[in-house]
Amino acid sequence: MSMDSGIRGLKKGLFTLWRLTKIIVPVYFFVTFLKMTPILDMISKWFEPAMSLIGLPGEASLVLVLGNCINLYAGIGAITSLTLTIKQITILAVMLSFSHSLFLETAVAKKTGVSLFFVVTVRLLLAIISGLILNIIL
Repeated sequence: MSMDSGIRGLKKGLFTLWRLTKIIVPVYFFVTFLKMTPILDMISKWFEPAMSLIGLPGEASLVLVLGNCINLYAGIGAITSLTLTIKQITILAVMLSFSHSLFLETAVAKKTGVSLFFVVTVRLLLAIISGLILNIIL
């Protein structure tokens, strides 16, 4: 019986690994490609003033957009392709823990009858406030 459990666990683990790899690897290559073009520099310069308030470089805005619009794993893929400090990764991780997969989770919240504006606003505000605080204390 424990051998069957081990095999089932291995199959589930490999399936999960495959699902995550299908998200993280393409995002990693996409962001790496953007780094080789002037596009990431343009995005960085545009977002630099706002991102500096939370201690992040402009290109980290891509991590927040991918994490908020797609899911955490897309954000992780973007993080791995950028050169960030431990402080910056910590700030991004905490921010995305509050606001990630906004479209999907907002659709789920809608089914419960909660105000969508309220849910999205609270999640985004918590992410921004946590980023501001962590930038100060780290």
